[in-house]
Order: sequence, then C-alpha cells, then structure tokens
Amino acid sequence: MKLDVRHRGLRRGIPLLPSLFTTANIFFGYFAIMSSMRRDFTMAVICIFIAGLADMLDGRIARMTGTNSEFGKELDSLSDVISFGVAPAVMIYCWAFSYLRVLEWRRLGWAASFLFLICGAIRLARFNVQPGHTDKRYFVGLPIPAAAGTIAAVVNLRPQRLTDVRMTIMISLVAVLIGLLMISKMRYRSFKDIDLKSRKSVVVVFFFALFFAAMALFPHITLAICAGTYAASGPASRLYHAVTHKTHPADAVERSTQQSEAKASG
Repeated sequence: MKLDVRHRGLRRGIPLLPSLFTTANIFFGYFAIMSSMRRDFTMAVICIFIAGLADMLDGRIARMTGTNSEFGKELDSLSDVISFGVAPAVMIYCWAFSYLRVLEWRRLGWAASFLFLICGAIRLARFNVQPGHTDKRYFVGLPIPAAAGTIAAVVNLRPQRLTDVRMTIMISLVAVLIGLLMISKMRYRSFKDIDLKSRKSVVVVFFFALFFAAMALFPHITLAICAGTYAASGPASRLYHAVTHKTHPADAVERSTQQSEAKASG
C-alpha cells in the first residue's frame, strides 16, 4: 500500500520536472542580465550557457516523460526570450557600448542589441506556429539558444569591457548578422536524429571526446570556433545547394508531405 502511494506521488511529481528546468532557465537568464549590468561578463557568459543546458533538458525530459503541454510550451518560449534574447542584448550593450560618451554611438548599441532581441522574439514566434510537416532534423533559421551562445562565445574571448571604437562597430555588425540569421529561412541541423544505439555513435562519442579535450586546453577559442561554425553552417549549406543545384533534404521532405496532404484532402 505504501509503495502504491509513493508511485502515485512520483507520477504526480513528474510533470513538474520540465517546469523546474524552465524555471532554472529563467533564473540564469536573469542572473546573466544582472551580471552584465555589474560588468561581470565572465559570469554572464557562464549563466547563458547554463541556461542553454537547462533549456535543452526541459524539452528532453518533457518528451521522455510524456508531459508536454501548451502551458509548458508557452513558458519555455517566455524563458527563451529572457535568457537568449534580453540577456545577450543587455550583455552586448554593456560590454561593447556602455563606455561610449557620444550619444549617437551609444544609439548604435541600442539599435544593434534591440535588433538582435526582436529577431530572437520573431524566431521563437515562428517556431511555435510552424506547420507540423517540417523536417525535424533541421531548424528553420538559427535557433535563439545557438544565437545567444554565439554572442556569449564572442564576449568570452575578451570578457573585459571594450574600449576600441573599431571593435565596437564590428560587434554591432556581428549582432545584426546573428539576428538576421535567426529570422532567415536557412537550415540548421537539430541533431535530433542522432541514434546512440547505432554503429555511427562511435563517431559521435569520438567528436565529444575531441571537444572536451579541446575545451580543457583552449576553452575560449574552442567555444568561439564551435559557435561560429554552427552559425556559419546555415549560409554554407545554402551556398552549397545553390551551387550544386541540389534540393535540400528538408525541402524535399516538406514538399513530399505537402503533396501527400494535398492528395489526401483532394
């Protein structure tokens, strides 16, 4: 009897797990904002990456436990706006523009950071309403956690406040470019199709080991290279398919699904 009571209590507690990780996502996003305002950019970068880990886990846990809900979906989107939209935008401004005394230059920082934020919000809204026939192996546009991770990796290369106008202009261009990649139609691998039970999982494990070894030796450079490579993979894939005139696998899947739906409805 006691065992049954424990099992019932466990089942009731399982739906709370994804929300707890989402709450952790919001907390670390808020902490990243506060750290940026204190000019502790190293802590802000760490908080954004921890928020990204919490964001990854809440979705995985929800799917594993079958506790997906509309409430959880909306809460997750709101948390992503805070942790991967507002937090990186504030960090960019405090890191690269807060030292400027000329108002016109500071307005450039406001514009660049706001553009990054609004593009992230649009990216999340589009993701929530996208049709169900999209290829789950690919994201449409750069995911906002990856965009925030790219900004954090750039800041992590030099976590002291910038004082060079040329670097400031370059950072504003990077922020705008990352924002545009989020609302683009370029394809990015989601890695949801990785099967650790297959023989190819040995290759995945090897690359993970290589990544951790590089992190141990050159953490700042490794993060920047990984984030930059993923951000550039969308334009590189688009260029490759344009030059070779090949159809992207995601486009082929969506076209086939739409044709099947049209035949079924007809």
